[in-house]
Amino acid sequence: MTNASFDSPSRVAALIVAAGRGTRAGGVLPKQWQNTAGKSVAQWTLNAFEAHPQVQDVLVVTHPDDDAFAQQLSVPTVHGGATRDASVKAGLNALKGLGITHVLIHDVARAGIDAATISAVINALKNGAEGAAPALAVTDALWHGDGTKVTGTQNRDGLFRAQTPQGFAFDAIHAAHLAHPGGAADDVEVARAAGLDVTIVPGNERNLKITTPGDFARLEEHLLATQEHKMDIRLGNGFDVHAFEDGDHVILCGVRIPHTKALKGHSDADVGMHAVTDAIYGALAEGDIGRHFPPSEAEWKDMDSAVFLKHAVDLATAKGFVISNIDCTLICERPKIGPHAAAMMARMGDIMGLASDRVSIKATTSEKLGFTGREEGIAAIATATLVKP
Repeated sequence: MTNASFDSPSRVAALIVAAGRGTRAGGVLPKQWQNTAGKSVAQWTLNAFEAHPQVQDVLVVTHPDDDAFAQQLSVPTVHGGATRDASVKAGLNALKGLGITHVLIHDVARAGIDAATISAVINALKNGAEGAAPALAVTDALWHGDGTKVTGTQNRDGLFRAQTPQGFAFDAIHAAHLAHPGGAADDVEVARAAGLDVTIVPGNERNLKITTPGDFARLEEHLLATQEHKMDIRLGNGFDVHAFEDGDHVILCGVRIPHTKALKGHSDADVGMHAVTDAIYGALAEGDIGRHFPPSEAEWKDMDSAVFLKHAVDLATAKGFVISNIDCTLICERPKIGPHAAAMMARMGDIMGLASDRVSIKATTSEKLGFTGREEGIAAIATATLVKP
């Protein structure tokens, strides 16, 4: 079974499982509705996914007895079942038909989830993994015991502590849950039973699961430390120009537009995409497209500029950044950009894994002045905002 492609329009949803009772955690309320560091556990978890630029939809699966709490959330909810896998199945059924291509299934009690871990799961799916999940290698010695005495030891080689979110192509994991008899510990177990390979990505000690009363204090310590940590916010700008030559269309921000001329360049001359790519490189202090894809090298001749943009996005991810938003202005008299702006925003967002409302594409003229005013070519300027939580 193959993964849904990120080369086609993608839509990532986070499915947060919050229907359990969590009695071992203590307290009058189920653990997800108890407060820590000023917010409920559920709200901390929800905030992490709502703020992530590569997550377009969030759905929370709740218990029927918790409707009063669910109504206070800012996202849709659906009632779950008696078991975790039944709740996941209910959530997947609710997402069916909404155009979701990939889903991240997360336990609400892991309220310390960070943007970098979410990005790592999405990036693994983007690079072709059928499934991906964060985990931490087991480093402690492991024993067998009868409750009072050690009865044996266990080799820890190749053992991992599983975390969430566990991400999959939507149709594949939905089919896997429908076929599973139930009783699975997590969604990786369901996926593997269906023959799906699951890639392990690095987990984070802060992404702990609240199970016992003492876990609240540990989570609060992590959350408060994260709040005090100063985020690394980067801004980059890019500028590019391409002259016109004979032709019958231009490619702007990934969209082919009929025109009386074409843009001249070593690659496909997508001036808008080049400006955005350089803006991302600039925020990373990584130079420009020419540094990474020299025009003197024949292999980049007529190359789709999406290759350059994907490289810049992957480089940002590898350095621990998420792209918050992109703003690009095309400067030309013709062709008219307005009728194509929505398609450009969708295409650029798809390449970068961003919701289209985080990608601004707009245009202006130079009032008949300069080379753009004389319709000798098109210029573009772009700004990129990158954040390392």
